[in-house]
Amino acid sequence: MKKIIAALGAAATISLTALSAGAQTYPERGITIVVPFAAGGPTDTVTRLVAEGMSKDLGQQVIVENVGGAGGTLGAKQVAEADPDGYKLLLYHIGMATSDTLYRNLPYKTLESFEYVGLVTEVPMTILAKKDMAATTLSELVEYAKANADKVSVANAGIGAASHLCGMLFMSSIGTPLVTVPYKGTGPAMTDLLGGQVDIMCDQTTNTTKHIQAGTVKAYAVTTPARLDVLPDVPTTTEGGLTGMEFGIWHGLYAPKGTPADVVDRLSKSLQVALKDENLVARFAELGTVPSSDADATPAALKAKLESEIARWKPVIEAAGQYAD
Repeated sequence: MKKIIAALGAAATISLTALSAGAQTYPERGITIVVPFAAGGPTDTVTRLVAEGMSKDLGQQVIVENVGGAGGTLGAKQVAEADPDGYKLLLYHIGMATSDTLYRNLPYKTLESFEYVGLVTEVPMTILAKKDMAATTLSELVEYAKANADKVSVANAGIGAASHLCGMLFMSSIGTPLVTVPYKGTGPAMTDLLGGQVDIMCDQTTNTTKHIQAGTVKAYAVTTPARLDVLPDVPTTTEGGLTGMEFGIWHGLYAPKGTPADVVDRLSKSLQVALKDENLVARFAELGTVPSSDADATPAALKAKLESEIARWKPVIEAAGQYAD
């Protein structure tokens, strides 16, 4: 009996040693981060900077794969169904929370199908209009929109996109439904705003800052408590007299459910390193955002954020009655 117990103990020791060795060698090959939107958009820009920083830290290439469609849920589904080995991840914005209500038949369970790696950044939003819009202040824009609700158009990149959520919150804040014009991506929506085919758009600074600085669009407000250093002349929504519009489009990094805890921990620590990379910090600043702190780039912080945001947006979406299915 003693020999059997000793043999079992030795086997257990070997097994634990193997597991430890496996954790120490991760990653042994390249890692893919799925962006559930088209290339060139705001989330894609953020992800490529994060991937570059994580590649340096992990010693393996971290590549970005764009899997657009269905407001981000197709890419999320792909990762939810991937092998839980730490080699396929998901970087998704606030849509991870809102899709839980927007899509009533999601092919995955938002709070149960993923492991949480950490928060990445929270990008401010900007309220814009075509260059020749007559209104010069946010209050004037709101007044004009209310008086011409049946013809003022609000562009967005599709249901579930950041611009769609921001536009929906804008209409809720002014208490007036406007003409919503969905596009298949941020690029074509912005193109039509630049060309004057649509009137208003509300989108992330990562996508709008260069256009504001170039003067090709008219900027009315940022959705932050204070003005942004990169856009010092653009007032906040509160300064413009619009309450209830202070929010940002946060981004989080996820892994498939069942990914080993030590792998998730390694990824979280690598994310924290990447978010302190000098190039990333500088580029984020140019785009009007800042990296998440070490305290926020953790599984616990991301989980808490996702849960609270699902609760926040559920009544807004239900009140609007706009669903994706």
